[in-house]
Amino acid sequence: MTEELSRTSALAGRHTALGSGLEDWNGMGTAWEYSSDACDEHDAVREAAGLFDMSPLKKVHVRGADAASVVDHVATRDLSTIAPGQSAYGAVLTEAGTVADDAIVANMGGDHWLFVHGSGASMELLGESGAGRDVSIELDDDLHDLSLQGPAALGLLDAHSTADLAGLGYFHQVDTELFGHACTISRTGYSGERGYEVFVGADAVGDVWDQILGHGAALGVMPCSFTALDKVRIEAALLFYGYDMNDEHTPWEAGLGWSLSAGGGFRGAEAAAASRGAERHVVAGISVAHDDMVVGEELLTLDGAEVGVVNSPAWSHRLQKSLALVHLAPSAAAPGTTLEVVGDGVTYAATVEAIPFFDPAKSRTHA
Repeated sequence: MTEELSRTSALAGRHTALGSGLEDWNGMGTAWEYSSDACDEHDAVREAAGLFDMSPLKKVHVRGADAASVVDHVATRDLSTIAPGQSAYGAVLTEAGTVADDAIVANMGGDHWLFVHGSGASMELLGESGAGRDVSIELDDDLHDLSLQGPAALGLLDAHSTADLAGLGYFHQVDTELFGHACTISRTGYSGERGYEVFVGADAVGDVWDQILGHGAALGVMPCSFTALDKVRIEAALLFYGYDMNDEHTPWEAGLGWSLSAGGGFRGAEAAAASRGAERHVVAGISVAHDDMVVGEELLTLDGAEVGVVNSPAWSHRLQKSLALVHLAPSAAAPGTTLEVVGDGVTYAATVEAIPFFDPAKSRTHA
């Protein structure tokens, strides 16, 4: 890490001790790699649990009498259906109806919403929507986000929490204590597994990290890098803003049309509705006839004609496949379609596959 970053995780020292160079993402030094094998980390998520530091996500508190109205103008979901203690994933749009970001919005109760987003423009758009309103909007970098994902996550956390995590529904959160520290635990994640995110302050996050790994070691729990995160989220066909979508894509092209509230009222609603049915491309998955991951940004061709681009590639040793999330012309996106991946001096055969590649029924996430 050579450049000064604007945001710092309290776990930075633990990440460097694990071999991370703390590469920048979203303004924070991020554990893209550890000294451990990312395939072993991948196995931990699928067979036990993997612990990720998701603190580079931006956690934004929106509070005040107009908080719900402001958040409802920015997020595409119908927030009138999100009760206190619940959250929802959805898109954030530009005025032109294209995707400015994606986010999880949590109703914390009492005119307080928590807006968790990545590298898109949510913070700026919240500020625009909140201008002149009775609302405060605060980026909270003291609040850290630990994500424990995998089949051992529930048992480990439930044994050391004061809440009944077994009864916590999908996309619900609860204020509780974990290892004696006040925190909020949500049943959310980015892995294709049942998992939980622990939102806890900087003064306690180091102890919580250490306690999870200490109590989980005998179960096969291990710290996991963003390289492993890429593997599991691509298997599960979960999108990453800036790679699988950006502000040039409509929500229909990004596979997020389902998140648009039928009642409208959010920024870009009319433009997004008008763009439906005019998709230039759609999100799809391919397997590549190659024994490693491809680079990314390769062109996809069908009978010599360009029909798409590779967005997020990964090698899955568990599926023994080179996978990628891609954008494809709708006419080329049917599963079974044979394509060519055309890179710098190389060409590989590829086949369109149904997504998610892993657990298509999502039975593990919803278990």
